[in-house]
Amino acid sequence: MKTPLFTLIALLLTAEAFAQSPVEEERVRAVVHSFYAGFNSHGWTQAADYTTEDWNHINPGGGWTRGRAAVLKELEEVHNTFLKGVSDTIEEMAVRFASAEVAVVTVTSRMSTFTMPDGVRHENEQHLRTFVVVRRDDRWLIMQDQNTAVARPNP
Repeated sequence: MKTPLFTLIALLLTAEAFAQSPVEEERVRAVVHSFYAGFNSHGWTQAADYTTEDWNHINPGGGWTRGRAAVLKELEEVHNTFLKGVSDTIEEMAVRFASAEVAVVTVTSRMSTFTMPDGVRHENEQHLRTFVVVRRDDRWLIMQDQNTAVARPNP
């Protein structure tokens, strides 16, 4: 039978295994900042530096695009049309490590005004995006992201 002290030590060691240093957290944050820099410059030429080859993207409309090449094609299309000139500014970022190799990053951001192809105008819209960031060959890379427009409460 395990003693309570042994159980407590095992739990602390397990928690420590998933904790990361401030340096690793900053490396994860830098990857997410690179994504937003690509968004705001409307150029995704550096995406291979911060995304995996099998990157998945879930857009605010619920579309699910798989693979970096397909995601970049979609992003270039929308950034050359209705998102042309639109900026997305990080308001808050939280990093949680699921393991030594996986981090989940939640970001709230504020987008500048844009009009969708259906004519719906979006002003000062807040977005909530979740990133799954993985360590591969000592590099942190975005493996998946999902973007959701934050619903405004009914008046």
